[in-house]
Amino acid sequence: MQVENPMTRPIVEKSSHWGIDACGDEILYGDVIYEFPDGEIVLEENIRQYLTENLGATRKIAE
Repeated sequence: MQVENPMTRPIVEKSSHWGIDACGDEILYGDVIYEFPDGEIVLEENIRQYLTENLGATRKIAE
């Protein structure tokens, strides 16, 4: 009977890369994302940029 030496097995590392958001930034597993009905995905830290640049939202202070 032949026994496989665990030291000779290739090491397979799982990538932490999940994808790219609508603003072009890398999404990693565990990141908070927003998914829009049209399929666009945006990182939480890019949501304000996405709303203003892509959807034409205007940031204002209620007065």
